Amino acid sequence: MFLHQLLNLFYVASKKEEDSEYDLSLYKRGDLLEVPRTLFTHFGIYLGDNRVAHLIPDILPAISKDASAIAKAVTNDRLLLGAIAKVASVRVDSVEDFAYGSVILVNHMDRVCSQPPLDGDEVARRAQKFLGSVTYSLLWYNCEHYVMYCRYGMAISYQTYQFCRAVRRIVCSRTSACLTALCGVGVLLCVGCLTPLTLLSTLFVSFTIWMAA
Repeated sequence: MFLHQLLNLFYVASKKEEDSEYDLSLYKRGDLLEVPRTLFTHFGIYLGDNRVAHLIPDILPAISKDASAIAKAVTNDRLLLGAIAKVASVRVDSVEDFAYGSVILVNHMDRVCSQPPLDGDEVARRAQKFLGSVTYSLLWYNCEHYVMYCRYGMAISYQTYQFCRAVRRIVCSRTSACLTALCGVGVLLCVGCLTPLTLLSTLFVSFTIWMAA
């Protein structure tokens, strides 16, 4: 009986690898996987046995109670609407559903993060600890914050940091300061509210942006 059960488990595991579009032998428990999505890079933690834990925005749980539909792979439409609505969950999907047809990078963050990775079992344990609904924020708690905490113990996001730097370069530029001043004065002239106080306020905002540039 024991031998029969052992052979059956071996057959099920082999069947999973045969059905997978990806070579599962490349991934170890606790590995950090990343794939490009529509507008950003998506991250997950490999749990073993063709299972990936990942934090992903999803609008469907907020508008439907159909468990079978929710369990299906999250499409880009569901993901983007979930991000807008700030509705997300940590869920477990197959490697195929997680990757959504994209090429997978393994432990690429090891080269970027100053902290060494935790033990694989500890990484997977942390990843599974947060399964279920979570508070989502595109800038302050996204899929990258989740996996970085699981693997390195630091909830940080390099994507968020790069995005904020890009916004700062645009907003806090001298061109932006000049345009802000011109637009502000133009609007005040159009609505007939150009007084010393409003003019001073407009110039103060422009001056602040100029000094921050």
